[in-house]
Amino acid sequence: MAASKFYVVWVGHKPGIYRSWAECQAQTNGYPQAKYKSYESESEAKAAYEKGWQKSLNFSGKGSGGGTAGKKSATPESAPEVDYNSISVDVGCSGNPGIVEYKGVDTKTGEIIFYQGPIAKGTNNLGEFLAIVHGLAYLKKQGSNKTIYTDSVTALSWIRKKEVSTNLVRDKSTEEIWTLVDRALKWLQTNAYTNKIVKWDTKKWGEIKADFGRK
Repeated sequence: MAASKFYVVWVGHKPGIYRSWAECQAQTNGYPQAKYKSYESESEAKAAYEKGWQKSLNFSGKGSGGGTAGKKSATPESAPEVDYNSISVDVGCSGNPGIVEYKGVDTKTGEIIFYQGPIAKGTNNLGEFLAIVHGLAYLKKQGSNKTIYTDSVTALSWIRKKEVSTNLVRDKSTEEIWTLVDRALKWLQTNAYTNKIVKWDTKKWGEIKADFGRK
């Protein structure tokens, strides 16, 4: 069973410290540029809340006001804010390997756009990969060029390579997820898309909007 976490909301409908992901979502969904993050202990959460989001999320004020003399303008600190006209995807995995679920949500509102699961046996990375491809296929059907956010570096690399690299064996217990993965790989190899797939910056923006709250 996943350990309890504490969620700090610095910028949201009602800033504070919350004990569940559902409570955190209630304070951040639909709130532009909400700032929040999860912590393993209440003491960590309290310290972070008092410190403020700028220091807790390693935010730099460079690029606003005085500028960044002698520095390149395209530094991580001056990266653009979240594009809320987008979808965010994430996976929930009970064990690794274990039961897998994934979903895609509206980044601004948190509304679920698609959901898949439970899948009997798979891995976190395969679930992340499937979520991105599902998002791409969904947006192509909609004729939409929206951005997709993911917090998985591994899944992003698999998308670029159009192949997966996993130790998960192919047997009866993993047949379901491998069927979905094979279908996703075929889709990537036979479809073109122009959507941006962007790594969600958890350190700056808090947990991704599609987060299952199980990390």
